[in-house]
Amino acid sequence: MELFFDYLRFERRYSPHTVLSYQTDLRQFSEFLLTSYELPDTTQADHTLIRSWVVDLMQQHRDPRTVNRKIACLRSYYKYLLRTGVIQKNPMLRITSPKAAKKLPDFVPEEALNGLLNSFAFPEGFAGIRDQAMLELLYGTGIRLSELIGIGAEDVNLPGRTVRVTGKGNKQRVVPLNPTLLIILELYIEVRQREFGPDSNARRSLLVTDKGEPLYEKFVYRTVKHYLSQITTASGQQHPHVLRHSFATHLLGKGADLNAIKELLGHASLAATQVYTHLSIDKLKSVFEKAHPKA
Repeated sequence: MELFFDYLRFERRYSPHTVLSYQTDLRQFSEFLLTSYELPDTTQADHTLIRSWVVDLMQQHRDPRTVNRKIACLRSYYKYLLRTGVIQKNPMLRITSPKAAKKLPDFVPEEALNGLLNSFAFPEGFAGIRDQAMLELLYGTGIRLSELIGIGAEDVNLPGRTVRVTGKGNKQRVVPLNPTLLIILELYIEVRQREFGPDSNARRSLLVTDKGEPLYEKFVYRTVKHYLSQITTASGQQHPHVLRHSFATHLLGKGADLNAIKELLGHASLAATQVYTHLSIDKLKSVFEKAHPKA
């Protein structure tokens, strides 16, 4: 399994979050085989044992999307074992994934977010301007949490009003900065240099903690949750990814081209971006009701 995880990290360049999820899924599958069938080796599992695990998950009323992710993990794992010659037959070829209802992305209404970013009194000093820059970057560019953490000081081009982002699979893209975000970043960089000097971690990482260390996931989660809880009580709307959803949803609502949104988000295919078209249907209904003589 460790060789498989190294393959995901270094050859497939999966994100640390995805690798951790796969580690959890494979551990759970291994424990199921040992407990239910006294089988200590996952390489010896056939399709009937794998199917019984899927059935067991469904009987626990696991969300079909979660089950499908675990199946995807096993597909990658057994494909790797087949490619490296550990097994001679892929047991996943006879496994089908349960149908999952499409879940519309959570997003925060435009008015609420603008109220927070434009009117909220952020704390004085470095922490306040850093938190504001964090929120503005997530919402103003639609980047992922991992991409935010990975932004270096050299990735920001203030004269060109862009930021270079490294996304999934180590793919890089350039995202434009809006005028408000540009002003906030200029102020943040000035305050950061005054706070920590030029020879700190801030030279490598754009956003840093109160001690000048690079950001980490829990820090960002905690910070975003604190501020979003000021404008929404829904737990599904209090995490960093909801700002990415809000970015895409608001762009589409203003008439932005779906292909342009795809490029900004760094999606590999248009199918991943089309989930946001639910908003355009609502907008079309609104226009129809206001303008059509028979509405």
